[in-house]
Amino acid sequence: MGRVKTIARRSFLVGSAAIAGGVAFGVWRYRTPHANPLLAGLPEAAAALTPYVLITADAITLITPRADKGQGATSVQAVLIAEELDVDLDQIRTDPGAPSAAYYNTALAGDALPFRSTDQSFLAETTRKVMDAPMKFLGLQITGGSTTVPDGYEKLRRAGAVARETLKAAAATLHGVDAADLRTARGAVILPDGTRIPYQSLAKVAAGIDPVTNVTLRAPDAWRLIGKPMQRIDIVAKSTGTQIYGIDLRLPGMVHAALRLNPAQGSAMLSHDATAAMQMRGVLKVVPLAGGIGVIADNSWRAMQAVQEISVEWGPSSAPVGMEGHWQALSDSFTAEHRDSQLRDDGNVKQALAETTSVEVEYRAPYLAHAPLEPLNATVLYTSERMDIWTGTQVPRFVQKNAAAIAGLDTDQVNVHAQMIGGSFGHRLEDEVVRHATRLAMALPGRPVKLTYSREEDMAHDFPRQIAMGRGRGRVSEGRVLAFDLGISMPSVLTSQMGRQGLPVAGPDLQIVAGAWDQPFAIPHYRVTGYRARDLMPVSSWRSVGASSNGFFHDSLLDELIHAAGADPLEERLRLCDHSPSRKVLEAVGEMSNWGSTLRSEQGRGVAFCLSFGVPCAQVVEVSATSAGIRIDRVFVAAEVGRIIDPVNFEGLVKGGVVFGLGHAMNCQITYAEGAAEQQNFDSFQGLRLYQCPEITVRGLENGNRIRGIGEPPVPPAAPALANAIFAATGQRLREMPFDKFVTFV
Repeated sequence: MGRVKTIARRSFLVGSAAIAGGVAFGVWRYRTPHANPLLAGLPEAAAALTPYVLITADAITLITPRADKGQGATSVQAVLIAEELDVDLDQIRTDPGAPSAAYYNTALAGDALPFRSTDQSFLAETTRKVMDAPMKFLGLQITGGSTTVPDGYEKLRRAGAVARETLKAAAATLHGVDAADLRTARGAVILPDGTRIPYQSLAKVAAGIDPVTNVTLRAPDAWRLIGKPMQRIDIVAKSTGTQIYGIDLRLPGMVHAALRLNPAQGSAMLSHDATAAMQMRGVLKVVPLAGGIGVIADNSWRAMQAVQEISVEWGPSSAPVGMEGHWQALSDSFTAEHRDSQLRDDGNVKQALAETTSVEVEYRAPYLAHAPLEPLNATVLYTSERMDIWTGTQVPRFVQKNAAAIAGLDTDQVNVHAQMIGGSFGHRLEDEVVRHATRLAMALPGRPVKLTYSREEDMAHDFPRQIAMGRGRGRVSEGRVLAFDLGISMPSVLTSQMGRQGLPVAGPDLQIVAGAWDQPFAIPHYRVTGYRARDLMPVSSWRSVGASSNGFFHDSLLDELIHAAGADPLEERLRLCDHSPSRKVLEAVGEMSNWGSTLRSEQGRGVAFCLSFGVPCAQVVEVSATSAGIRIDRVFVAAEVGRIIDPVNFEGLVKGGVVFGLGHAMNCQITYAEGAAEQQNFDSFQGLRLYQCPEITVRGLENGNRIRGIGEPPVPPAAPALANAIFAATGQRLREMPFDKFVTFV
């Protein structure tokens, strides 16, 4: 039997035998559900009707295992369960639950397969379904890849329906009536005579009967919550400053820790002298760590001050001395030896470009930090028999496994208490903070040790977005785009990220060409090639991963070719587009922006499109070239997700993605000197400022037949739409981010 070779945020590759899915893994075993983790230690008179619904005498608790990092994951998961359970959001509690294979992500495999998301052939659809088998058996509980809604859309509604029908069965047994004569509303089973039986009073009976699994999900016209504007369940706490994050955690007897790591990311500490630090007020311990040193003290300020007083000899970096070495490594990778994939090769590009080349360009995208507002933190309480970890994480089972290995405990002795996360953008897919906190806590058994990174350590030792380079050529003929050839070079995010989890990697890394190879355009001669550069800095998944840079490369090259052809940017994209939902997105954004209308002489309008994570997303940006610099006036966004669960949150996520994409394209980069990050705080890594933020108009479409997530897809089109608008206004082409190296923004 084939074995899983690689697991990643949204990209993993499996041995060929694993593709047999249920056959290879065993049909019976595949159909057998994971054990319900809520049954362990269940209180008396409580019912864990599914792994997602816990009913006790005093509460209805919905388990929402996908991490909430500000994107509203807790709310949307609760809504999907509550819709079928027949409860309102003011009647429930939410809990992220303990790490469990039962909470594996069914949607992660989608972008890992060499099929375009628009491919709905029998082979593509069958392979997608089959890929659920390895996901299930590996129990991959991961939040990422805009999969929270696709993963939970049916699964969580079914969990709510099973719980509802089981409660009806309990009421029928208790009152001697036919379950078919019962109905439910607002957390109660209603008897034929109108008597309301609260769910909580049925918990004991429901716990003693088999769950009713033969359920029918309600039709959209019967929905009370899904698709309706709503207030997120965390909005009051976040609006009043009362939301508790991991960094706010306080425990009895807790002490605090800070660390210093080698400024050269990933390099060693050769020696240290902590004499001065140990004499400082409040310092309890100095603990050597992998690549650095930690201090435990009675408060975080004293720990942070003391760790700076340690004299340290750092080991050298193996990274290039300056950024020119990083760019040279990418440039050197455009060779047959480094070719990683060529999943798009339509027509005969070689012949088409042998006759003439209309455009030949190079694009660059820098390293970028995740830079969430909440710096990394984790609190660990260690004893020889048990360990408790409080942290915000997108990979709770990896956290549990790795901490157990460090402490020499079994995984069932490690309890992970997932916390609300103050921003992530992929940052919390890493677990280095927990590994360091575990080692620190082991130096002080029996006391909770809270490790908080300083802002500088958080940014300097982030695993950033990959650096990338695109080289494009193309040909136009008779006012149309005829040939398109894009090569993309970057280090492998997959190899870097999974290497830190000790997982082997095989096959191509599709993130190298994500957001480029699978675009829905019928260009007669069309090729996209991925080149794997050598490992440089350790990198990780950053909001929209490969598509974050490739959307810029692909759409910029397309726009340059359209301009060379003398065609209208929107009309030529529409002519080339061969995917109906994507065409409708382009048409919508054209209508929203009144494309083709007259602008003032100093204004410019740019359009861009990128299909990522299965979501077609188009944006139009309008700018003004003022005497002081470029001002972004308005942005219009249209995206197709199949079904919008919460229109209010949908609009917020899209606007946030646009702001994120614009700000990083304009102002942000991480540069390295001898392996050390030169930007270590927000003063040198500024996103979009409030005064620069444009008016943003959003339209969500629901024409597709597959449910998609919206957290990441608005990011890739933002940079090219802005660059195309600046070209329209000034005639200046921007081919390298950040754009403020070449223009001034006001």
